[in-house]
Order: sequence, then structure tokens, then C-alpha cells
Amino acid sequence: MKKLYILSLLCLTIFVSSCSKKESLQSYLVESQDKSGFVTLDIPASVVELAEENLSAEDKAIYKSVKKVNITALPAKNADEGAYEEEKTKLKKILNDSSYKKLMSFKKDGNNIKVYYAGEADAINEIIAFGYGKELGIGVARILGEKMNPSKIIALLKDADLNLDQSGVNFKKIKSILNDKK
Repeated sequence: MKKLYILSLLCLTIFVSSCSKKESLQSYLVESQDKSGFVTLDIPASVVELAEENLSAEDKAIYKSVKKVNITALPAKNADEGAYEEEKTKLKKILNDSSYKKLMSFKKDGNNIKVYYAGEADAINEIIAFGYGKELGIGVARILGEKMNPSKIIALLKDADLNLDQSGVNFKKIKSILNDKK
């Protein structure tokens, strides 16, 4: 009887702990698709048209390491102060999980950008860029792939002449995308 009691208690503990309401980045991205004011994009790597004949073998390998890009944003014009703070707090909490390692962070023109990764430093499976600013809004971009090397991806993008500023971020392009979407 005592063994049955202990087994029942163990099963109950496992059941309760498995039902925890810990939000993941994936669930946040999915839930944001249905929220008013959010802009969401899911882009498979196959959609991106690159002139592969102009790429070196190394650049082709870098490009092929990226499998999918998810972008979710809440432009400042679509959010009041409360919604902005709530979403920023949610994303900070999700990204404070130990599975995400901070790669870099910086500030520019009142905007904060933090870049995280998941996986091993030389074989990254997920890169997350999280940004926010009162004038811009809040957003998160997630790049999924296999054995990605962030420095090589950034170098490839710079070589593609995407009008990146010195920090490596095209703020004008980001602002135009957010302003075009409502």
C-alpha cells in the first residue's frame, strides 16, 4: 500500500510539473500571429532568391545553413505604453532562459538590440535578434538553421550590399517595414 501511495504521488508530481505554463519563444511567435497590431512574417529559406552563381562555395554553404526566418513585431504606432511594456517584459523573460546565450547587445538612437543564440558556439541552430525602442516598437527575429556561424552570416549579408550601417543593422529598412504594416 505504501508503494502504491509513493508511486501515485510521483506520478502526480510529474504530471503537475509537466503542465507548467513556461512560455517558449515558439509559443510567443505563434500567439502573436493572432494579436491585434502585430506584424508577423514566416519566411522559409527557399523563398529567398539569391544569385547562387555569384556566390562562392563557402557562401553557398553559409546560405544553405539557414532553414527558416520568423519575424514578429509590434510597431510603436500600433501599441500603447502598457502593451509595449507587457510584450517587452514577456520577451525578456523568455530570452533569459538558460538555453539562450547572449551573443551581443548594443544601443543606437534610443533602440536596444540584443542577439542570442542556441546551440554550440561553432554550430548554432537558432539565432534570435530582440529589439525595442519607444519610437520603433518591439520585435523579435528568429533564424533557424543547422550549424550556422553568425559571423559568416553577417559577413555574407554585408557582402550582399544590404545597406547596413556600421553596427551591422539596417535601421532604415526595419523602420520602413514596420511603418508599411499596420
